[in-house]
Amino acid sequence: MSVWGDIKNRISSSPTKQKVFSNLFWAILGKVVNLMGSLLVGIFVAQYLGPEKYGLMNYVISVITIFQIVAQFGFDSIEIREESRRTEMRDSLIGTVFILRLILSIFAIITVVFYVFLFEEDAFTRDLVMIYSLSIVLSVFNVTRNHFTALVWNEYVVKTEISRTIIGICLKVVLLLCQASLIWFIWSLVFDAFLLASGYAISYKRKIASFRLWHFDMSVAKYLICQSFPLLLSGAAIVIYQRIDQVMLGQMLDKSVVGQYSVAVRFVEVLVFIPTIIAQTVSPLLVKYHQENDMEYARKAEIFMNVTVWVCVLAAISLCVLSFPVVYFTFGMQYLPAVSILAIMSFKVIGAALSQTSGQLIIIEEKQKWVSIRNVIGCLVCVVLNYFVIRSYGAIGAAIVSIITIFSSGFIANYLIPDYRVFFRMQVFALLIGWKDIVHYKKLLR
Repeated sequence: MSVWGDIKNRISSSPTKQKVFSNLFWAILGKVVNLMGSLLVGIFVAQYLGPEKYGLMNYVISVITIFQIVAQFGFDSIEIREESRRTEMRDSLIGTVFILRLILSIFAIITVVFYVFLFEEDAFTRDLVMIYSLSIVLSVFNVTRNHFTALVWNEYVVKTEISRTIIGICLKVVLLLCQASLIWFIWSLVFDAFLLASGYAISYKRKIASFRLWHFDMSVAKYLICQSFPLLLSGAAIVIYQRIDQVMLGQMLDKSVVGQYSVAVRFVEVLVFIPTIIAQTVSPLLVKYHQENDMEYARKAEIFMNVTVWVCVLAAISLCVLSFPVVYFTFGMQYLPAVSILAIMSFKVIGAALSQTSGQLIIIEEKQKWVSIRNVIGCLVCVVLNYFVIRSYGAIGAAIVSIITIFSSGFIANYLIPDYRVFFRMQVFALLIGWKDIVHYKKLLR
């Protein structure tokens, strides 16, 4: 029997668990399709645009991603939690979050306008950033996506996202055949956001209810803002240390460097999905073990971390060794400077494995009180080191800083936080002797 079949049997013994498994399946399927689709179309677009224009495109995306965190305000997780608890308040919860996010989106776009006129000297870059900022408003329809997540109905969400990915790929192929300019590719990204928003909205109207039932509640708004503000800080820290390197490269050096760096990031994003998919697959089983037997859970958690870390160690080494053919046979000769960046950055996946496995265990054991500190540490390390490193060492320096950042937030921070030192010890053992458990992965399923 396959590993996936073993997992299905373990968590599908009741209708509720079958629903959880279905939800997990659709979540992973959607992530795989969107990630691979993004990589595939990214290769063709990068080859067509060249390093400078492709770098400018990724610079624009990174700038707006950072400002978008203001519009999100950490509402997503709180909305999902509250809708799961208080189903009778569905319309007031969704309506209130929708209005709040709409207001914050408009504020975020105004802030973007101030940013580009203060810090961007190039008029064309300003235009591209302002065009793509329209996607911030379209993201308010994520409130309907959150409702499906609260109902454990990922199927409808994923179908929308896969459809968006396929249509988006077709549109970009048309733009490539028409030899369109960069500005049309930015507009295509806005159209992607429109497709996603309209897909979520149509799914909600067909499967749930009319938008006319939504209404704003001031008391609910005050509660949601108070609950979401700590998540805003944590989420902002995460987004900043994930995107600020590309923004700082674009500001301190030039956009062609961002293009080379973005190529390496594309492949690393695929690699980082390895610990993500392992964590999402195994977590339902670990929750069950944690509820039933502490000793068994401790051993399973240890195997989970050891296996994940060493699978990622092997993946990192493989990508590092193969970095030249990987870049050459996909993005082409003009992106060969990305080879050395990718060879270094491939080891980021080991830090991601340490961070995601410990983060998952923190959630399972309900110890997330201090988790925002980990993200803030990562954010500070990333910004400060990049400020001093980029001018001297360029994209290579930024790649090294990205590794230091992920290890700081997901590994060293666990030592600095007393409640998380147990996870730090597990991580140390995983790095030193965790390879021994690779052959024992099936014990997670028994």
